[in-house]
Amino acid sequence: MPVIAFLGSTAGRWVRGILGVALSAVGVIAGQWWLLLLAPGLLFLASAVFDFCLLGPLAKLPMRGPAFRAACARPRNA
Repeated sequence: MPVIAFLGSTAGRWVRGILGVALSAVGVIAGQWWLLLLAPGLLFLASAVFDFCLLGPLAKLPMRGPAFRAACARPRNA
């Protein structure tokens, strides 16, 4: 859960954005089969720009960024 909470945080958005740009750049620069990195790179970049976390539903949390962060801030019943 701490990893998912981090990825939904503001710092996590920055990490997803940087990772998306890096994967996209490697895919475009290297070419050939490396272009396959463009799809996940753009997905990570879009998730950072539009503030949604794809791992939210796996942890039974909302996908939208503000709702995700609010749900992570609430204490969960064990």
